[in-house]
Amino acid sequence: MPKDLITPEDEQVIVAAIQEAELNTSGEIRVHIENNCSTDVLDRATEVFAELHMHLTKQRNGVLFYVAIKDHQFAVIGDAGINAIVPDHFWEDITAEVIKHFKQDHYATGLANGIRMAGQQLKSHFPYNKQGDVNELKDDVSFGD
Repeated sequence: MPKDLITPEDEQVIVAAIQEAELNTSGEIRVHIENNCSTDVLDRATEVFAELHMHLTKQRNGVLFYVAIKDHQFAVIGDAGINAIVPDHFWEDITAEVIKHFKQDHYATGLANGIRMAGQQLKSHFPYNKQGDVNELKDDVSFGD
């Protein structure tokens, strides 16, 4: 189980980073963690994105952090609304930051830092709107097998 490697404290750090990032943006961030990825990591992340209904946000501004812990696979992907406007190096910069911490087995720190980086970009392109902005997706960490 991935929960064996992600402690409740780690989960709290990750959820707090999601909530912090989403305070300033209408963007939505999710984290999905599982043990293995038996296919291409981007293909699997895309499947999970759909399974979590992340493509249904009003502004198409969801971001998924996907981790297959035992297979050492990571991907961060965004919906069409984000991909249309973020700089080319956006996903690579986040990936580099997250993996730097993963290599030291600091999963929560890596994810939290990457989430905050994503939040900064989302804030500039999808600012929080006090009128009618709702949290469209859960902030909790989802776990697979």
